[in-house]
Amino acid sequence: MYSWAVSTAERLIESTRELLWERGYVGTSPKAILERAGAGQGSMYHHFTGKPDLALAAIRRTAEELRAAAQGVLDGPGTPYERIEAYLRRERDVLRGCPVGRLTMDPDVIASDELRAPVDETLDAIRERIAGIVEEGKEQGQFGPELDGEAIAAAVLATVQGGYVLARASGSPAAFDAGVRGLLSLLRPQDHPTV
Repeated sequence: MYSWAVSTAERLIESTRELLWERGYVGTSPKAILERAGAGQGSMYHHFTGKPDLALAAIRRTAEELRAAAQGVLDGPGTPYERIEAYLRRERDVLRGCPVGRLTMDPDVIASDELRAPVDETLDAIRERIAGIVEEGKEQGQFGPELDGEAIAAAVLATVQGGYVLARASGSPAAFDAGVRGLLSLLRPQDHPTV
C-alpha cells in the first residue's frame, strides 16, 4: 500500500509495475491494480484510458529503469571485459526474473506492437551498447579480431535472460551464476606474451 502523499496516478503505475512482474499482463486485473494502489473504482479511468494505457506507462517506466541501470554499469569504469563482467555480475533478483524479459513470455504483450515496443527498445539498446564495448575491446587488442560484437552481445543477453529462466526453474540462483561464469570464461582475454 502506498502513502497518500504519492499521487493516485503514480500509485497506479507503481502497482501495475509490481503486478506485471509478479503475474504478467493477463494475470494483472484492474481490480488487483486498484487494490494494490489503494485507489478507488474510477481512479484508473480518470488517469488512464484503461488497462492497456496504464500497462504501457508501467512498462515504459520499468524499461527506462532497466536501461539506465544497465547503461550505468556498461558505461562505468574499467576495461571492456571488466564492464561486461560488471553487467553480468550486477545485483539482480535472479529468482524473480527480469521485469522486462518476463514480459516477452506474455502473449498479450507480444501481440501488441505498442506494449512490446518498450521491451524491444530496451533489449536493443543494451545489446547495441554491449556490441560497442566488444568492438572497443577488439580495437584495444583485449578481444580477438574474430569476435563479432553483435553475436557476443546477443550471447550476453541470452545468458542473462536464460539464466533467469534456469534459476527460476531450479529455485536457485546457482544456474544463473554458472551461466555467467561460463560466458565470462569464454570472453576472458588471454595474456599476450610480449615479444
